Amino acid sequence: MMSQPLAERMRPKTLDDYIGQKHLVGQGAVLRKMIDAGRVLSFILWGPPGVGKTTLAQIISHKLEAPFYTLSAISSGVKDVREVIDKAKSNRFFNTVSPILFIDEIHRFSKSQQDSLLGAVETGVVTLIGATTENPSFEVIRPLLSRCQVYTLKSLDKEDLLALLHKVLKEDVLLKEREIILTETDAILRYSGGDARKLLNILELVVGAEEGNNTIEITDAKVVERLQENPAAYDKGGEMHYDIISAFIKSIRGSDPDAAIYWLARMVAGGEDPEFIARRLLISAAEDIGLANPNALLLANACFEALKKIGWPEGRIILAETTIYLATSPKSNSAYMAIDGAIELVEKTGNLPVPLHLRNAPTKLMKELNYGKDYKYAHSYENNFVKQDFLPPELQDERIWLGQPNPAEQKLIDQMKRLWGDRY
Repeated sequence: MMSQPLAERMRPKTLDDYIGQKHLVGQGAVLRKMIDAGRVLSFILWGPPGVGKTTLAQIISHKLEAPFYTLSAISSGVKDVREVIDKAKSNRFFNTVSPILFIDEIHRFSKSQQDSLLGAVETGVVTLIGATTENPSFEVIRPLLSRCQVYTLKSLDKEDLLALLHKVLKEDVLLKEREIILTETDAILRYSGGDARKLLNILELVVGAEEGNNTIEITDAKVVERLQENPAAYDKGGEMHYDIISAFIKSIRGSDPDAAIYWLARMVAGGEDPEFIARRLLISAAEDIGLANPNALLLANACFEALKKIGWPEGRIILAETTIYLATSPKSNSAYMAIDGAIELVEKTGNLPVPLHLRNAPTKLMKELNYGKDYKYAHSYENNFVKQDFLPPELQDERIWLGQPNPAEQKLIDQMKRLWGDRY
């Protein structure tokens, strides 16, 4: 045990010791309720590294007293999946709770590997808990995604990280034997980036560098000095992956092509996955540029497809071209705001019925019930437009899409004003 890394020694064993993710495992939260009820359905945990995905899966298995199998998508194939499922089937004879199959980095599983899970998940042979740092919508096949809930884990905030630091200094069998004084914490919190594992690795590095001293003072200067001497101890792609991608997207959003290309170069030099960068460019094109320049989304999508065809290192040129184009494009988030506003409206107003004239009427009975009655076919009218109501009556006065005053969207706004008059 003494040779284990600090992060492993301090891995929580119960939900009461688990720090962070209160929205999922706090009192009354969705996962906490399922765990306390002893009935957990298959789900996928999506979040950055070091926020407790693996730990949470282990705690759930222990709490439910269920057999626990784990596979790493990096090193496991279809054969490994089938072997585990066979073991799980045999275990069902001796347990009332389905065995838990935890798959780390499930986004790295191929389609055939994910397909091999479907039957076992569908029939309850295993309860699947997947962990991913990538958006499951892009990386998990639809049939598997439809059989799992997706829960988003957040980076730990400052209060969580400080609570973890104090807990470790008080409880770890090695650290509590020494007097460790947290004089300054800004640097250790900043470099950890909301990652508990990174936080504990940095603490262990700083303390380990003062072998023989029973009293150790943690200061910002000391943390920075130790990390500069041992960059691999805190980097390992993690900081590149989250801090730098954030700077990259914010530089594009802020229309600074020089900064955007710099952060792109940092990711390229750091070995970042090119397709991860391309996906972020796709999201930026839709979220930050949107209708101000619809061609941005087309170019970002072409960038993603071209990367698959030509590979690396030439792919860096395509990423650079797309990055500069997006950074220099006019910006609008009206589509992003519209869909979020519409979702909020749906949550507030519930499932309002579709007006009868907009309903499909494929059968005689439906026609007799006035489905589709009085619907006006736009192409039968001048300029292919006729005024009629398309929203439920309760929402007739709602405005959801609010165009922004850039040249491209102004044309769309003017067109809507010509058609709808005062509504726009």
